[in-house]
Amino acid sequence: MKIFSAPQIYEADKITTERQGISSLELMERAATQIFNWLHHRMQGAQVKIHIFCGIGNNGGDGLVLARQLVIHGYNVDTYVVNCSDKRSKNFLANYDRMKTDTKSWPTLLKEGDALPEIGKDDIIVDAIFGIGINRCPADWVIHLMQGLNNTGAYIVSIDIPSGLFPDKMPENPDAVIKAGYTLSFQTPKLVFFLPQTGHYTEQWEVLDIGLDRQYLVETKTAHELIGKHEVLPIYQPRKKYAHKGDYGHSLIVGGSYGKIGAVQLASRAALTTGAGLVTAYVPKCGYDSLQTALPEAMVITDKEEEEITQIKYKIDPIVIGIGMGIGTGKKTKIALAGFLKENRKPLVVDADALNIMGADKTLLDLLPANSVLTPHPGELERLVGKWKDDFDKLEKTQAFAKKYQLIITIKGANTITVSPSSMYINVTGNPGMATAGSGDVLTGMITGLVSQGYDPLQAAVFGVYLHGAAGDLALEGRGYQAVIAGDIIGHIGAAYVNLFKQPEQEQQPNGGEEQTG
Repeated sequence: MKIFSAPQIYEADKITTERQGISSLELMERAATQIFNWLHHRMQGAQVKIHIFCGIGNNGGDGLVLARQLVIHGYNVDTYVVNCSDKRSKNFLANYDRMKTDTKSWPTLLKEGDALPEIGKDDIIVDAIFGIGINRCPADWVIHLMQGLNNTGAYIVSIDIPSGLFPDKMPENPDAVIKAGYTLSFQTPKLVFFLPQTGHYTEQWEVLDIGLDRQYLVETKTAHELIGKHEVLPIYQPRKKYAHKGDYGHSLIVGGSYGKIGAVQLASRAALTTGAGLVTAYVPKCGYDSLQTALPEAMVITDKEEEEITQIKYKIDPIVIGIGMGIGTGKKTKIALAGFLKENRKPLVVDADALNIMGADKTLLDLLPANSVLTPHPGELERLVGKWKDDFDKLEKTQAFAKKYQLIITIKGANTITVSPSSMYINVTGNPGMATAGSGDVLTGMITGLVSQGYDPLQAAVFGVYLHGAAGDLALEGRGYQAVIAGDIIGHIGAAYVNLFKQPEQEQQPNGGEEQTG
């Protein structure tokens, strides 16, 4: 699903009215009717008190259309206009007049100094104060009103975007934003729904199709795309009947140090379970017995040293190399990694301490093959790209970094984001139970296993992140967030593959939320 920017949404509105021969007022009526249908379907006429707070722009116009339709259908509605400016949109004014004409009810005008209306905890608030057109922090009295709404305890439904939240930058005042229980977003989700600093302003969201011009939606390229099941299905490569293990590549997993051999075991097992034909682990000598015992399906090569990797030399010819998990940052290991990078020409998936070594010596980044996949958590990312002032700055810096070195970066966390030099892909699978030791090692192994099978590195990163989160969601069943461990994620990779081809009613339903990887 594409995530359109605010200017693109305005352009879509304009093109829709031109091509469909309708007015912007008619388009507003259509959009707000979808909000009404959503509420009406769930409430079925229940006489819960509904308080609709409208601004004086087009978002407020949506709120007035909704109020009119709810009143006509017999709902218990109080409507308020937050009089925050002398300027009013034409569509707001038209719907203000129509509400008075059609319902004989007059919205209550709220101005500076007015008390917050009485709202019960069992009531519903509809937030239609500000939409995506907001360009500055609201006035102090409006902020006070919004904080009052947040503190009522009533359930809040926001129209299109929680009021006070900008679609493309951080709010100037974190307290000047409505905290919605549900946001009903027109045609496309908003990028701010998926970033750590802004995602908490809406607990849930849903996209409502308001019939914007299909040709424009299909043909317009966006900087961000939401990745779900329908987006990854075309990536999937089916297996041929007469295939053999050599057809699915040989993955080399390089890492481990004394006490951290488990990271290599997890990555190797994940690569095999994701479908790599062969996997070899390269570890210090201390990892030999445990790997051969715990993972008999993998082959093992050891360094000459007992407790750390001091050279990376092998006689096999792998398709792809996953490197860094548990490897440590000792002096000898740093020298070994630098020597390896100077000689290596194979595709790489780089994680953990290999990233930290590169963050400390950025000359090593120039040695990475184009389209290498880096899988940092936020701390590792900061060492690579530098400090950022907010999540938007983080994405900008990461994309500039990806473009400079021609890399693919997966920023691990809730809604893991895969960044290429030209696009960003936001994942929808995963849950907080995945915030556990080894989860990131599993992801690195999965991406390595996909590249091994012939997936393009960007496809492997996007698909691997989706499968990783989907497996984590399935692992939740009967466990709960606290009990999920990295091995559980590996154990559900197969089910995640199977779920790709099930109809919605057949799918195993996880208790999932958002992806967080260690």
